[in-house]
Amino acid sequence: MGNLHVTRLTTKKDKANYIHQLTKDLEALDLMISTGKIEKSPIRIGAEQEFCIVDNEFIPKGNALAILKDIDDAHFTTEIGNFNLEINLDPFELKDHCFSALHTQLKMLLKKAKEVAEKHDSKIVLTGILPTLSTKHISIDNMTPIQRYMVLNEAVKESRKQDFHIHIKGVDELNLLHDSVMLEGCNTSFQAHLQINPDEFIDSYNWAQAISGPILSICTNAPILFGKELWSETRIALFTQSVDTRANSFLLHEKQSRVSFGNHWETGTITDIFKDNISRFRSLVTCTFEKDSVEMLQHGEIPKLKALSLHNGTVYRWNRVCYGVGGGKPHLRIENRYIPSGPTTTDEIANMMFWVGVMVGKPKKYQNIHETMDFKDAKANFFSAARYGMTTQFKWNGNIISSQDLLLNELLPIAYKGLYSVGVSPKDVEYYLTIIENRIHSLNGSDWMTKSYRNLLKTKKRAEALQILTENMYSKQEKEYPVATWNVLNHAVETSFPLKQQVSHIMNTDIFSVDKKDSLELVLHMMQWKNIHHMPVINNQKDLIGLLSWSDVKTHLNEIEESTKSVQNFMKETIITTTKDASIKEAKMLMQKHNISCLPVVANKKLIGIITTKDFTTNDPS
Repeated sequence: MGNLHVTRLTTKKDKANYIHQLTKDLEALDLMISTGKIEKSPIRIGAEQEFCIVDNEFIPKGNALAILKDIDDAHFTTEIGNFNLEINLDPFELKDHCFSALHTQLKMLLKKAKEVAEKHDSKIVLTGILPTLSTKHISIDNMTPIQRYMVLNEAVKESRKQDFHIHIKGVDELNLLHDSVMLEGCNTSFQAHLQINPDEFIDSYNWAQAISGPILSICTNAPILFGKELWSETRIALFTQSVDTRANSFLLHEKQSRVSFGNHWETGTITDIFKDNISRFRSLVTCTFEKDSVEMLQHGEIPKLKALSLHNGTVYRWNRVCYGVGGGKPHLRIENRYIPSGPTTTDEIANMMFWVGVMVGKPKKYQNIHETMDFKDAKANFFSAARYGMTTQFKWNGNIISSQDLLLNELLPIAYKGLYSVGVSPKDVEYYLTIIENRIHSLNGSDWMTKSYRNLLKTKKRAEALQILTENMYSKQEKEYPVATWNVLNHAVETSFPLKQQVSHIMNTDIFSVDKKDSLELVLHMMQWKNIHHMPVINNQKDLIGLLSWSDVKTHLNEIEESTKSVQNFMKETIITTTKDASIKEAKMLMQKHNISCLPVVANKKLIGIITTKDFTTNDPS
């Protein structure tokens, strides 16, 4: 939604006025296309860099507005989470050293942000999803206090009339109910923009769709969310669900999520794409409109199409059509939204160049791709790439082909040819596309993260492993080594800073629990089989309601087969608990004070972990 001052669409008058402006914007766009007012050349590129702000222990830090104020640069703007910011880079004409020039500006602006962040005891990290994010960071309290985010949250919640159910299944599984759109704040991307000649737009857009899966497979950099290993690019699944206005997928309209790949090839006009979005997705917000877009054209003015841009800003296609005005001239572009932030700025520019090269280098055999490729194959390729990254098998040209073979033998040659044909510096092309080629032969960001994380979990609990992972990712980013050169972390790596030892660093999360009505025989066997000395008791809402200890039940071993008693006859209902953010020292003192050897860890009455006296042996805070 950019920087527009937006409000909820509530009254009939507001809705009628907004729809009127929206239809006038579509009419104006058609007029500009038919009269040749949309700029056809030169072609330009642009990008948006989202980044995370962390403290000196690599935990998200909610001071984005303070940092933004001190940066004092119009290139920077807010994001929905108060631990994120965004840089809007300048557009560059697609020729010569445009990519290295864009890279230079990006590094200069990031350096400016890093210097300001350092004064706020903060650091900047580039990654698709920050590994150290936890559920507490996505509460409404951490939403950037700006009206448009609050309005969007209210509008989406009103449309759904129920909480967001997030379910993502990968190596691990995430099942989460959440009450706001703040889950969107977990995602950070590097959004690439390519201006498109309006005469070639539909075919170019379909080509962008067709290549999305293969391009994404080499760029993935978001495999971990809340400590769980999910998709290679978990952003794709998370964003789709985090701003979904549908309570279910069987409504008469909005049969697809507002975040989508689409359902079909485009075969009409450019405005048909916008019309489809407007028909599928109801407007959520509005703003003030001063002039009629068609009247502006009649008076020789170029309209900004504010109503259309506002609606478009709440429909998140992974390849999004965008209208803009630059230098007084209107243009159309495709915004690539699926490429994640990081692992380094060098990797990001290489990703962008690869995409742009394949876009402009499309061979004649792929003209009218919609006539030779099934759209569902393109869509399946995209989601397979999001799940499996570089191990994906793609359906391409009627064959099954590996990611590596498709990228190396088909798309990289297309990119080289395309970039040379538009006059991009051969030196730049060789430099950045070699980074892509090296990555194909080794690993991408998701591969490095998952392999390193698995190694760290051999000797560390989840919270510490995630901090070590993020610190090492940050240090490698600072040196600007492309990810293909990164060594996978081994299990012995430690943080370079003294950890503030918290319960989260030692608690066990692989917990067995029982219901109060479970038979004593079952529970006794479970405790013996698994060598468990303390068994949490939870109810149907998964709240912790009791605790059963071995000392409470061991005297009943002889009568176990005849016993008809249940857990509730023996469990303790008065339970001492702690939170994952409490210090280990506090937890130890609490256990000593109450003379207990087990301490459940809870969040809003829900059991999330457990610590026992054994957990202090290697983490003694004293």
